[in-house]
Amino acid sequence: MLDTHTTQQPAASAASVRPGQWRTVAAAMFVCGWGGNQFTPLLLMYRELGGYSTLSVDAFLGAYVVGLVPGLLLAGPISDRRGRRPVMIAGTVASILASLVLCFGEHSAWPIYVGRLMTGVAVGIAMAVGSSWVKELSTGADAGAAARRASLCQTAGFGLGAGVAGALAQWGPWPMVTPYVVHIVLTAAVPVLLLRIPETRTAVRGAAGSLRDLLRALAADLRIPAPARRRFRWVVVPMAPWVFGAAGLAYAVMPELVDNRVGHWGLAYATALTVLTLGTGAAVQPLAKWLDARARGGRAPVAAMSVMLLGTVLCAVNAAVLSPWLAGAAAVALGAGYGIAVVSGLLEIQRMAGPDDLAGLTGIYYTLAYAGFLLPTVLATLSAWLPYSVMLAAVALVALGCLVLVTVGGRATREVSAPART
Repeated sequence: MLDTHTTQQPAASAASVRPGQWRTVAAAMFVCGWGGNQFTPLLLMYRELGGYSTLSVDAFLGAYVVGLVPGLLLAGPISDRRGRRPVMIAGTVASILASLVLCFGEHSAWPIYVGRLMTGVAVGIAMAVGSSWVKELSTGADAGAAARRASLCQTAGFGLGAGVAGALAQWGPWPMVTPYVVHIVLTAAVPVLLLRIPETRTAVRGAAGSLRDLLRALAADLRIPAPARRRFRWVVVPMAPWVFGAAGLAYAVMPELVDNRVGHWGLAYATALTVLTLGTGAAVQPLAKWLDARARGGRAPVAAMSVMLLGTVLCAVNAAVLSPWLAGAAAVALGAGYGIAVVSGLLEIQRMAGPDDLAGLTGIYYTLAYAGFLLPTVLATLSAWLPYSVMLAAVALVALGCLVLVTVGGRATREVSAPART
């Protein structure tokens, strides 16, 4: 058992939280998202200027996901037990260091792998811990508003980071360095600003338990509450991987398929698709909250998967016709699906979790969501044996299956969402 003779640091009360303090945490999520997605439009640059193969470039995305997993699964429970502030500051510092390492990736793949791994850890912390901290600092706001604030700031960071990095790489000096320097400058002051934000979790100090006891306690923080497990399996699990699976299809797969059709504008085109996807995702997020409020979350996941299915069908068709315009239409559809899915998933998790495991369950949700970001790597690997038209048609069929699961599961479990755990 863990030693119960510990001292505790009191968490901030609602009265001590001033209106608007959530914005600083949201800014940290924004810059970490910026650092996480600034690399995406640069994939073509690394392939053309760095000489890396398509599989190697997609493997860089895989390294990012590998870093995300511990960031998402461990940072949340640790912040539930030790406090939000120190973990969030560590994630923001990791984001700065990651960009610094990536500056040295022009002539070797190893700095890119290391930098992307660190970036994944930083984004994982920002999503799991930042989302929870924003909710706890959003005094007087309903749960839907808090979830929308967190997801909107993260999405804005993803979109602007990609847009600025792509523009600098296309038209600016030192294309493999300048985007990362801009991110470092933008992020440098954020860890200091976080020191002024009140802590919202009680930090346990001096715990003397063994490593085994600590791991057992962390595992408990990641356990889905029993009343919500059925809905989690039937609604959250089939939908979550499509959040970033959609993003991967829109701005990692589509630009590569139509690269020969856009000529020397390839980097600018990839940047435009990234911004279009994430901009659409940000624009539709209020719709997700409205759909969630209409039927206890039953309609939002179904709407998300319906639009996802449309986007995957457009991708499959475009694998045959190779139209830059059709790729743009697919990006809009996938972006809309992304925006609805990410918010509705957060709202589902917030209804399932109690205050002591909110960040842990948020980490589980985002881990499932980011599993979809491995889709471009899987497709690139299989492309040695199968054409993209066949593979993307199979992806569309999987999306159809997930839509059926979410629809049936949402109807069967609509009335049994778990109460908050105490």
